[in-house]
Amino acid sequence: MANEAKTRPARVAAQLRQEIARLVSRDLGDPRLENLVVANVTMSGDLRLAKIFWRLAVLDEPGSTLLNARLKDTQTALERASGRLKKAVTARLQLRVAPELKFEYDAGQEKRDRIDQLLEEVKKDAAKR
Repeated sequence: MANEAKTRPARVAAQLRQEIARLVSRDLGDPRLENLVVANVTMSGDLRLAKIFWRLAVLDEPGSTLLNARLKDTQTALERASGRLKKAVTARLQLRVAPELKFEYDAGQEKRDRIDQLLEEVKKDAAKR
């Protein structure tokens, strides 16, 4: 029973990630949600709160005003669609309680790309010496 309490939120989070990704890509017709990737989902132990981490598959230059505007528009579109998503995933996953959906931008990939870029620069500098 104790083991079930630990694995169920993880199992529901994985199903929720798949379902939200499917709904966003196929059912929601909002152009602001193009190239959206659902990176990760975490669920609270009581399954009442789901944090959905998202990113864009196609990025502009990090820190640019165009990118910042796109991220803001995408966040707004997700928040506006959260009611529809909440109702759909609750029905599809047959949950007793509809989880509150919190959307957060996942900047992890950008940070990894920046680290890779810096490592490449260090290698080039070392090769010049």
